[in-house]
Amino acid sequence: MTVTIYHNPDCGTSRNTLAMIRQSGVEPTVVEYLKTPPDRETVARLVGDAGLTVREALRRKDTPFDDLGLGDPDKTDDELLDAIGRHPILLNRPFVVAPRGTRLCRPSELVLDILDNPDIGPFIKEDGEVVIDAEGRRVA
Repeated sequence: MTVTIYHNPDCGTSRNTLAMIRQSGVEPTVVEYLKTPPDRETVARLVGDAGLTVREALRRKDTPFDDLGLGDPDKTDDELLDAIGRHPILLNRPFVVAPRGTRLCRPSELVLDILDNPDIGPFIKEDGEVVIDAEGRRVA
């Protein structure tokens, strides 16, 4: 099984997602998207395959979103993709591509929906939130 994660190691959600992938028995391809930004076509494909609009894939917090006026509803997808190309931090993370689909894994446990082996055993996020309990049940 091939899994790719567009990852930011400084992001807890991204680290938790990566840990769940690894706990499923898969060593994914890790793309540190701030160091190696995906090209425009890849971003558009990730967003579309995840069932999102470009606007829904934008990250606002700790980005130049407001400074660039990206909240303007008249901004086109092309303009938003151009902004992501210039400022990769605007792309929300982590996107995961797996054989069962593509997801923006926010929250991180959304990755379980696209892994071939979602029965990863107990899992607790870095912040202490239980995702899967000791009996292997996913906690809502």
